[in-house]
Amino acid sequence: MKVLFLSTRVPATDSVRCLQGHAALALAIVAASAAQAQSPLVPIEEVIVTADFRRNPLDSIAASISVLDAALMQQKNALHLEDVLLNAPNVNMAGGSSRARYVQLRGIGETGQFAEPLNSSVGMLIDGVDFSGIGAAAMLYDIEQVEILLGPQGTRYGSNALAGLINLQSKAPTATLESGLQLQGENYDGRGLAGHVSGPLGDNFGKNASFRLAAQSLRGDGFSTNTFLQRPTNTRDEKTLRGTLQWQATPTLELELRGGLVDVQNGYDGFSLDNVRDTRSDEPGYDDQRSRYGSMQATSTAFDGFTLEAIATRADSDVSYGYDEDWVYAGFHPFGYSSTDVYQRQHATRSGELRLLSSPAGALLDGRTSWVAGLYTLEQDVDLARIYTYAANDFHSAYTMQRNAVYADTTTTLNEQWSLDVGVRAERYSADYDDSNAVRFAPDDDLFGGKLALNYHTVSGNLLYGSISRGYKNGGFNTDGSLDADLREYGSESLWNYEVGFKGSVIDDRLRTRLALFWMDRDDVQIQSSTLRTRANGSTEFIEFTGNAAAGFNRGVELSTDFQLTGSTQMYSTLGLLDSEYANFINSNGDDLDGREQAQAPGYQYTVGSRWQLLPALALDLNVQGRDAFFFSDSHDVRSNAYDLVNASLTWTQPQWQLTLWGRNLGDEDYLVRGFYFGNDPRVDYTPKGYTQLGEPARYGMTVNLDF
Repeated sequence: MKVLFLSTRVPATDSVRCLQGHAALALAIVAASAAQAQSPLVPIEEVIVTADFRRNPLDSIAASISVLDAALMQQKNALHLEDVLLNAPNVNMAGGSSRARYVQLRGIGETGQFAEPLNSSVGMLIDGVDFSGIGAAAMLYDIEQVEILLGPQGTRYGSNALAGLINLQSKAPTATLESGLQLQGENYDGRGLAGHVSGPLGDNFGKNASFRLAAQSLRGDGFSTNTFLQRPTNTRDEKTLRGTLQWQATPTLELELRGGLVDVQNGYDGFSLDNVRDTRSDEPGYDDQRSRYGSMQATSTAFDGFTLEAIATRADSDVSYGYDEDWVYAGFHPFGYSSTDVYQRQHATRSGELRLLSSPAGALLDGRTSWVAGLYTLEQDVDLARIYTYAANDFHSAYTMQRNAVYADTTTTLNEQWSLDVGVRAERYSADYDDSNAVRFAPDDDLFGGKLALNYHTVSGNLLYGSISRGYKNGGFNTDGSLDADLREYGSESLWNYEVGFKGSVIDDRLRTRLALFWMDRDDVQIQSSTLRTRANGSTEFIEFTGNAAAGFNRGVELSTDFQLTGSTQMYSTLGLLDSEYANFINSNGDDLDGREQAQAPGYQYTVGSRWQLLPALALDLNVQGRDAFFFSDSHDVRSNAYDLVNASLTWTQPQWQLTLWGRNLGDEDYLVRGFYFGNDPRVDYTPKGYTQLGEPARYGMTVNLDF
């Protein structure tokens, strides 16, 4: 058997040592897999992507896409999006709250938000509803799959998807009545209860209506103790409720209604002056989100030559976030200070879309060109109240944004093996902002994006493609009253993505491979930076803002494989390699960062694992995952550590129940998820230094699923 090795430059020797240090475990997984007895092969199932304009098989789409399915979520006992994203290549998340809610794809994406506006580089949809920038709602119970579209989605979604799009899709209603219950317990006093019911509605809606309802409640103490208050202050209390109704109202009209409630009431007390897990604050913070959302889609096939889809969505969220700024208790030190900072937002999002999709009778060029055309509008209103100890008065702002777009997308069959994809999108952006400091902005802009992909379909059904796509993100403004005038506004950013890839199956369809090589050129790069202001008492105020660098590039590789070695053994792996740099960029501190790696852009990221069917009812999954070190910010040099995590699950399956014993980070490795650099320690006269937040320690537990 031939083995293909992909060579690339790894930016740091530490990265090489970390990869070598865990190669033995990865090889052990491979060796154990190869040692399994031969048995009949089970075909690898086809994956359907729902985030595109049409539902298409994953391996037929000319783009780099990762799909994380329900089986993976169950094996890892994944409760939130942050629990599974390491399974996709070139994906990162930023912490700084009870849940990491900001996503970076291929090194591009925001790391936090303290003032309006937030122009997301990574879009996030939950059942079609926009939750970009407020990802605490991304709970995973009863989610069918998580789809990660890497690279600019300039045709599909526009300004909020410069780096890509994440789509969470709930499970669909079933034609027959079914229900289920999930019970779980884990260390750190974690416990959960969830359930669902699904089936037909009966004769009241005719015989063509079905529904699904799912709910979940999670509680836990978090992973640290406040030694001053002698209790956990990073607690979690999270509840979700989702519902779906599908109705074939007439032979040519289908209606789908989706809705949900999210109630997150978590503690937030994440930092220590000594960079340890336990804290000493006397006014610990919180991280709450209450969201109500819904969507409606009407699909009509009553027209000759095309299908009409009308989609409307709405989400209303109350998001409250606050923390103890000094991280300690009053009286900790004679030179100490005491301060809290609280952000309370009312966030409303409304969208509408009218979409025409060609049917075979309406295809162009003698039926060789299928097409999609549509109109899209999105409105957001965000009201912010900031309650800050050192502010003379509470701060208030009102921000309204509207995006209107028109788009078209075509696929043309050139011959039996070649096809061409072309997409364009034009967007009008406008906003209005004013606040209690008499700051006002009313920007507007015209933006455009698109794609061009040439596809080669082999005789065996595999896909080779080359594509060029353009993404964009509107400009904005910084509103902190103490910022200098030249730091107040920043311009729009554009990105060109050049990509070649392969998708398909070989070795009698036992090995499924997806490979993408990409190069992204960025112009007028929007960079989240920070500056420091010294208060009268000698302590430091930390101010985040966004500015433009001249240019930058992000290039790399994304590889995923699934290998059905025997009928009882499946091997899988993912690999992301990323090289990123800024060009002609001087940060707010005057540091020349020309040629420096971009923030939140680890040089490598990998998963290698295997699933064994030990007995007809007993399955074991073992994997190791790793990530390179990376900078937390472009305004300082604080870095994460490179790390590797070992995960495992053992599942016993019976006709009406399933028991899973699972563990994450079984080696209890310390790794970092957030970092800052400023002065906050009175014991050293507030000398600036790096402060970091630790990620999840060793987690283990048991989950029972009952199916009725």
